[in-house]
Amino acid sequence: MVDCIQNRYDFVVLFDVENGNPNGDPDAGNMPRVDPETNCGLVTDVCLKRKIRNYVETVKEGDPRYGIYIKENEPLNRSDRRALAESGYPDIKESDLKNLKKSDKDIDAKLLAYMCEHYFDIRTFGAVMTTFVKASLNCGQVRGPVQLGFAKSVDPIMPQEVSITRVAITTEEDAARKGTEMGRKFIVPYGLYRAEGFVSANLARKTTGFSEDDLKLLWQAILNMFENDRSAARGKMAVRKLIVFRHDSELGNAPAWKLFELVHVNRAEGVSAPRSYGDYVVTVDEANLPEGVRCEVMG
Repeated sequence: MVDCIQNRYDFVVLFDVENGNPNGDPDAGNMPRVDPETNCGLVTDVCLKRKIRNYVETVKEGDPRYGIYIKENEPLNRSDRRALAESGYPDIKESDLKNLKKSDKDIDAKLLAYMCEHYFDIRTFGAVMTTFVKASLNCGQVRGPVQLGFAKSVDPIMPQEVSITRVAITTEEDAARKGTEMGRKFIVPYGLYRAEGFVSANLARKTTGFSEDDLKLLWQAILNMFENDRSAARGKMAVRKLIVFRHDSELGNAPAWKLFELVHVNRAEGVSAPRSYGDYVVTVDEANLPEGVRCEVMG
């Protein structure tokens, strides 16, 4: 795959939230997720990947190479059936699979190639594709070249429960005796979050064919992942910095942790309770970059 990326990348994303809930925890009444030991806020990798998928789906709508496999309100089997039809197996049934010769089993490889070619999120994040025709076909588990960790707030957060009054009365009986109902929502007054990620050129070459164009789109999607996915519940969210470390080789020239430690986020002098991005100072110690690694700051 000559179009695949040739270099390993590691990256840091800084984003913030103001008066919103960046990622509710369903096991805690949808309160903002927190580390119970440190009270630092958390945002899951799944949440961030959803925002990236939504952005790509919006800007690449109709482009057959940039479909989204894992999407809201669409079962995976619908995409599976489309893959079967366009790979030359439009009417295959489970009973047909039992009669396939061993030499015909390359159908799995054909389907895998189709899925990687047509779905951006499979090329990027990978997928578990074991649902074809009631799992009788198995494209396998594809480990994507791009991986994200949980985002964690730089400082502890103080989630607040805010009472609200709503005029949307649920039943006729309630409407006859009252004009409003009480509700509640959870917010974080302010929080700056840091997420770290990895891009493997080796996996891109061996598995999904993640290309240089895909990489450019990934950076664009990260920088804009909140811009077209607004919600009153999430308040004002924005990506403030994307710090990318580019290695000169496929397998990398330095451990990721050493690069991440070069990114420092500290409170500005005299700030005791941060309430804006301006209350922080972000620096990258580029003077101590390892040999064979370059840094680019976006945003």
